[in-house]
Amino acid sequence: MSERLVVIGGDAAGMSAASQARRLRKPEELEIVAFERGRFASYSACGIPYWVGGDVDARDELIARTPEEHQARDIDLRMRTEATELDLAGQRVRTRDLESGAETWTGFDKLVIATGARPVRPRLPGIDARGVHGVQTLDDGQALLDSLERTRGRRAVVVGAGYIGVEMAEALLKRGYEVTVLNRGEQPMSTLDPDMGRLVHRAMDGLGITTVVSSAVTEVLTGADGRVRAVATEDAEYPADVVVLGMGVEPETTLARAAGLPTGTYDGLLTDLAMRVRGHENVWAGGDCVEVLDLVSGRERHIALGTHANKHGQVIGANVGGDYATFPGVVGTAVSKVCELEIARTGLREKDARAVGLRYVTVTVESTSRAGYYPGAAPMTVKMLAERRTGRLLGVQIVGREGAGKRVDVAAVALTAGMTVERMTALDLGYAPPFSPVWDPVLVAARKAQAAVRAAG
Repeated sequence: MSERLVVIGGDAAGMSAASQARRLRKPEELEIVAFERGRFASYSACGIPYWVGGDVDARDELIARTPEEHQARDIDLRMRTEATELDLAGQRVRTRDLESGAETWTGFDKLVIATGARPVRPRLPGIDARGVHGVQTLDDGQALLDSLERTRGRRAVVVGAGYIGVEMAEALLKRGYEVTVLNRGEQPMSTLDPDMGRLVHRAMDGLGITTVVSSAVTEVLTGADGRVRAVATEDAEYPADVVVLGMGVEPETTLARAAGLPTGTYDGLLTDLAMRVRGHENVWAGGDCVEVLDLVSGRERHIALGTHANKHGQVIGANVGGDYATFPGVVGTAVSKVCELEIARTGLREKDARAVGLRYVTVTVESTSRAGYYPGAAPMTVKMLAERRTGRLLGVQIVGREGAGKRVDVAAVALTAGMTVERMTALDLGYAPPFSPVWDPVLVAARKAQAAVRAAG
């Protein structure tokens, strides 16, 4: 007898789940219906800043698979259709066609919730003024580009200095804007420790980006035409012809919470290793709307990344399709850049380690991306945390020029394997002068951390 899988959300997690389930089960065995409230499906939201900045020429280059391609694979993807209510007892979903307004109930045997995340948008006077933009979806990116075309002035204010904030600052700088970044935190990139964030701050200043820290926005000021003219903090006003919000995201679980599904500390849905929502046999969830296990701290956390979303989708699709797969957790690896500066991190920051009661040592080393005598060798800074008693690696942060960022992957593997810094020093990494000093910077940090652990007794 045929079953029906309903998927809410048509981006990375949702459509990966639908596609994997379709590979495993034929249309006559499993009907797949997916609902997406936007105008695009299966696209790279991470690529939006590079499209806005001109590194990516066209919007469609960010689209991995069109709705028509999904339809051709027997996935009934219904665009511009929003899920408005879940009836778990009755196993049905109410949806609304955003073009016609028509509402429909659709029954399911299996349900996947992949509703993603929503941008943090504080309730401030003027926050909804014309010229103020978020950058969560392709529609958002197009609206921002249209706004930039219409704007006569060349002053941009970016609110927030996390990944999206610094990437959008670079994009606007490339478009010839005078860019000011306002950040309420002590330093940009709060995913780093403040001493490493200070390196990012210094580099942004060197690029001509004005970065104002410890500065919370209080109001968006508008002109007589209702368009943004400035952003106010407690201490100053910053003129703006366009404003971009880069204050992070929150799990979009409004629908799921209304249906009584379990959520965690960050309002993300809680699942088991198979990505099944806890306590619900035929409901799965994945992507930016869930919390996942941090393998280093042992606690649940919310991390909005496309890499995780696609893996969640693959796991869900395998389980829905009759196979078996698990998602064991994450170590919190991320990499970004602002112009030529590469920024990477994995594992715990100092405040994360303190929050879970871990005693630790930290070391910071200066090195280069290649042998110092080889042309193009660029500086990098590596910070490493290790557990004081055992020497277990807890976290790594890297800030540097070309060749720095992806070195964090070595640390990510070591964290996943539960390695000590002593064991890391014996890793057999590739070496040649064009690629690394004879001692790779990550291994130099591991050696220094090993010495610090021994010195701490």
